Amino acid sequence: MDTAFAERRRRDLIVAVVLAAIAATVPLFVKDVYVQNIMVLTLMWGALSQSWNILSGYCGQISLGHALYFGIGAYTTALLFTKFGVLPWFGMLGGGVISALIAMALGYPCFRLRGHYFVIATIVIAEIGLLLFHNWDWAGAAMGIEIPARGDSWLKFQFPRSKLPYFYFALALACVAWFVTWWLEDSKWGYWWRAVKDNPEAAESLGVDVFNSKMGAAAVSAFLVAIGGSFYAQFVYFIDPESVMGFQFSLLMALPAVLGGIGTLWGPMLGAVILIPLTELTRSYVGGSGRGVDLIVYGGLIIAISLARPQGLIGLFTFKGRAGLSAPKRKEAVR
Repeated sequence: MDTAFAERRRRDLIVAVVLAAIAATVPLFVKDVYVQNIMVLTLMWGALSQSWNILSGYCGQISLGHALYFGIGAYTTALLFTKFGVLPWFGMLGGGVISALIAMALGYPCFRLRGHYFVIATIVIAEIGLLLFHNWDWAGAAMGIEIPARGDSWLKFQFPRSKLPYFYFALALACVAWFVTWWLEDSKWGYWWRAVKDNPEAAESLGVDVFNSKMGAAAVSAFLVAIGGSFYAQFVYFIDPESVMGFQFSLLMALPAVLGGIGTLWGPMLGAVILIPLTELTRSYVGGSGRGVDLIVYGGLIIAISLARPQGLIGLFTFKGRAGLSAPKRKEAVR
């Protein structure tokens, strides 16, 4: 391994630990509940974008249907808890496993598609899932599911009177998503994914199992996104198809990564730190729901970044979110 490459990875890990430690102390100084809510959402969307980035950024399979896995995670936890009394922690794990299996099942036909055909397929599949849940009476159909609040409890993962436990869980989720990405980036799978993204035919000629590498990326990405959906269900205490499976959720997972730097280690979280607070403040202070203004903000930011920094905001910094290797090293790693 290149000395510079190893040093860069150590530096990334140290920076991540320091930033996580600093973030953990922020609630000691920020007592405003509204601001705490924004911090929770920022960390959650940062984790979701980091998870989306594994498949779409590193592997190059652009998905705009990840709301399906988010919704499956939310519904699995909510249904198991309300119907059978299963603790949310088991619901999270179950939702993650179910989403990973569904991602691989859907990947079997869809990964044979390329480019815009694959993107369209992910949108269509997510919309089909949305319609199915809209008409599934046992799951509440369009009326949704209300999760009963039963007092503060880590066991039931419910905290009606405080945002801080949710903040620390969201921070832990963001750290896990980042660490998984950091670890995979230097693994055989990470090199395979980048090779598949750059040139699938060339990667296959070097011995890369292109299809299985895509399936692996889809499973990891879907599992982590489903955990985020389970967390969101417990955070808001109510879900319905539109509130967890709408197209806007797929878009919100992609935008932070695109803004910060798609296919990079630090880009998704950087994009979330900028985009999510801006979104929430826009909704609060620019009248009504702010939906139209949100879209203007999203579009304006993406256009500006695309023109000024095509590689994303991460390009403003000297360090790189995606560590590099010399050509011989890359070839050796792929093999």
